[in-house]
Order: sequence, then structure tokens, then C-alpha cells
Amino acid sequence: MAILKAPSKQPKTATLQVRLDEEVRRALDKYAEFLDANASYIVSEGLKFLFRKDKEFKRWLGQHNNAENEARPRKHASSKGESIQLELK
Repeated sequence: MAILKAPSKQPKTATLQVRLDEEVRRALDKYAEFLDANASYIVSEGLKFLFRKDKEFKRWLGQHNNAENEARPRKHASSKGESIQLELK
């Protein structure tokens, strides 16, 4: 059973260019083929999975978000987060 699921719809995206080891890129392409998805989706979902599972990162983020939130006006709770689409070359 696959850990990630194929996309149901295309979210709003932003572009980010990254460099990957050739071995990682080949595995990414194979995993995308396995899920019948694109590499951008795999990277985005993989990062979301990592962020959800890393408890130390969550603690750190909570501390840093609180400091930023105090300095900035609050956003509406209904605003959607930004997704990142990678253009891999």
C-alpha cells in the first residue's frame, strides 16, 4: 500500500526550483509513476508528511509562530495555506 495517495485536485501552487542527487531524482520519478502523479505532488505531500510527523519541528514552529504572530496582524482563520509546486530540471 502506498504511503502517499494520488492527488484528487490541483491546489494553488507556487514555484520552487531545487537540485537533487541523481539517485533521489530517479526514485522520485519512479514513485510518481507508481502513484500515477507528478514529481511536484510527491515532493509536496512528502514534505507535508514530514512536517506532520516531526514533533521537534512542531514545537520549534509553535515557538516561532507565536513570536511572529505577536508582531504581525492576525490572518483570517478561513485563509488557505500556500502549496509549493516544484519545477524539477
